[in-house]
Amino acid sequence: MTDFTYQIPQEVEGKVALVTGAASGIGKAIALLLHASGAKVVAEDLDPSVETLGRPGLVPLVADITDDGAAERAVGMAVEAFGRLDILVNNAGIIINKPVVEMTREDWERIQAVNVTAAFLHCREAIKAMTPNKSGAIVNIASYASYFAFPTIAAYAASKGALAQLTRTLALEAIEHGIRVNAIGVGDVVTNILNDVVDDGPGFLAQHGQAAPIGRAAQPEEIAEIVAFLASGRASFIVGSVVMADGGMTVTAG
Repeated sequence: MTDFTYQIPQEVEGKVALVTGAASGIGKAIALLLHASGAKVVAEDLDPSVETLGRPGLVPLVADITDDGAAERAVGMAVEAFGRLDILVNNAGIIINKPVVEMTREDWERIQAVNVTAAFLHCREAIKAMTPNKSGAIVNIASYASYFAFPTIAAYAASKGALAQLTRTLALEAIEHGIRVNAIGVGDVVTNILNDVVDDGPGFLAQHGQAAPIGRAAQPEEIAEIVAFLASGRASFIVGSVVMADGGMTVTAG
């Protein structure tokens, strides 16, 4: 029998991370927590307010993640600024609430471009950078909508379902290089993602979250804690999982 000695690692100290959608909400909480936990961070977002996060060891990047070359630029910035890339968090995401019959092709394709295609491109470039080091962790922010849906979220649900399957497939391809790929099935979180859909996005999400068994929505910092765990050596045996953080929503959704 082989003895197994477990030592708790130093969270993400000394690691280099790239976080997309980092200007606000979950992405901002992730970038700040990883930085506070010892990582060097590139924080990428289309919103110029991401520049307010700039500080020693945390470099903002204003970019549209769907643009050709954006993923290459972001990964390249991490390597140039900090010498390597160890962690990628694909957090950026958008939603549209429309019945399918009212949705335009442009509506559909924009959701897929941000939520799936940009994640694919960032994963591809990150894996290229991580492979020589034979280590790395990718965490994709999926959703409880990866598994179930309700009216008006067809584009979003399809994109998050695709992100979950991208996660699983990449996990199988990357693990031989020492790179772990996982996702988080996020439930209602009090953020601004619905601000273009309803008058009070955070308020709507706070109220909607009351339908979960836990009786509330999450705060962005709660999701950031799970990201930090999955990105760390403490999660060394977790590969290809979609860790549900939805307050129990999917337990009752059947």
